[in-house]
Amino acid sequence: MSTVLWDLENSVATLTLNLPHKLNPIALDLQHELREAFARVREDRSVRAVVLTGAGKAFCVGADLSAMRPPDAGETLGDQTAKWMQSVSNPLIEEMRALPVPLVCAVNGAAAGAGVGLALAGDVTLAAKSAYFYLSFLPKLGIVPDLGCTWFIPRLVGPARAMGLSLLDERLTAERAAQWGLIWTCVEDDLLLLEAQQVAERLARLPAHAVLEARKAFEASARHTLPEQLHYESERQRELLNRPEFAEGVSAFLQKRAPTFPGRKS
Repeated sequence: MSTVLWDLENSVATLTLNLPHKLNPIALDLQHELREAFARVREDRSVRAVVLTGAGKAFCVGADLSAMRPPDAGETLGDQTAKWMQSVSNPLIEEMRALPVPLVCAVNGAAAGAGVGLALAGDVTLAAKSAYFYLSFLPKLGIVPDLGCTWFIPRLVGPARAMGLSLLDERLTAERAAQWGLIWTCVEDDLLLLEAQQVAERLARLPAHAVLEARKAFEASARHTLPEQLHYESERQRELLNRPEFAEGVSAFLQKRAPTFPGRKS
């Protein structure tokens, strides 16, 4: 049985984590299949947006502690885990952030542990009202949040809330996550996938380079002073105003119609 399901409709690929009987833990097999699915997205030029969600009652509950194997001879459990993270898990998050198309994460239930990092790696994250986010790492296991949690969360909600979420052993409801700005919005449970599909279809109509430019601009702002970021913006406009997408946008505005942008070039 595949641990990641693939469906393509209206230029949107929906990837579904498919270990519902275990609440979709981020097992190695699932990580490998998810990386293969994202490779397929990169190769298939007909895909213009992606939705990532989970089957069953949970989005992803993080590591499958019950399936941890004894380390190889000469290795500690920490050595083994760090090796797997650096060869599989970390590249997975990096590949999600480098996808050439927008990524919508639809959190249908619990996002716990590493599942939180997976949920926040999307460009737009939606959650069902019954969903929640839970960082079990430090209060339950004495380990740091991983899969990008320590990078995403303070940037989204600030260091004070990031520390509270990491230490206080509390579930953050989807509604509060939306209020805090951790996610884009939360919706009624039975409308989540419909809303995620509609958002993805809207994103699919964007200029093909839009999501890459947005990611790079906001990441640059985190390391720049205001004058440096103003210069960055002007230099990007130097290139982007000369692209055909800008000409199409201006033409559509003057003609009072919706712009039509081509997909990814071969």
